[in-house]
Amino acid sequence: MKARSVVTLRDAAVERAGRRLWSGLGLTVTAGELVAVLGPNGVGKSTLVQVVLGGFTLAEGEVRVLGEPAGRANERIGYLPQRRSFDPSLRVRGRDVVRLGLDGHRWGLPLPDWWPGGTARRAATARVQEVIDLVGAGAYADRPVGELSGGEQQRLLIAQALAPAPELLLLDEPLDSLDLPNQAAIAALIARISRTQGVAVMMVAHDVNPILSHLDTVVYLAPGGSRIGPPHQVITGAALTQLFGTPIEVLTASDGRLVVIGQPERHEVTAGRQP
Repeated sequence: MKARSVVTLRDAAVERAGRRLWSGLGLTVTAGELVAVLGPNGVGKSTLVQVVLGGFTLAEGEVRVLGEPAGRANERIGYLPQRRSFDPSLRVRGRDVVRLGLDGHRWGLPLPDWWPGGTARRAATARVQEVIDLVGAGAYADRPVGELSGGEQQRLLIAQALAPAPELLLLDEPLDSLDLPNQAAIAALIARISRTQGVAVMMVAHDVNPILSHLDTVVYLAPGGSRIGPPHQVITGAALTQLFGTPIEVLTASDGRLVVIGQPERHEVTAGRQP
């Protein structure tokens, strides 16, 4: 049985300030697929996320999301923007941060579950607990979010994005500013959610190594164009040399991490750290 298409781009191109960032992009993301969007700064990784959300218009081509033009089905999309830090003095509970994923668009404080007509509120409370358990945040969900570690906060923000039961999850640099153990843990969590929940995931990443073993597809954007395919076909010396127009070598370290050797426009290498 063919997997259902969630995101489709055909011959897509974007421009910012009169400069073309990428063009001729063709991509299909299916249900349960985990896709990483990689590349140096300034090539339009976050712009691609905005195109899918309908917040940025293509210069050329077509984009369809969940069978609709981009922006028409955003209520079926979970979105986690680039990491924001919480003030250490913030006393809002982690549980309440997750609840914003369901009713953050409403004014005022939520009514108690026992209030007349509270069936929907009780269902929302149950859903919040469900996604908190899903991301493994039950032990600290009732603590002030400002007191939590970066990894704990990120789990709660992922739960917030999952609260409305999305069919597509868009994550913009979800591993940024996390230490290596937390990067690995969050990457494994995202992969598990994608597989078990059947959620398509598009994830902008700075370093492919924490997510390498979980990926289905890589979208590598570069000044010289784009390359889309399985990681072992895209993150190679030959492919990156062609994209950047300068000799680049990709080596595999003893621990399985990829190391890129070369100077591809002094980019913050997304396939490991340059020596």
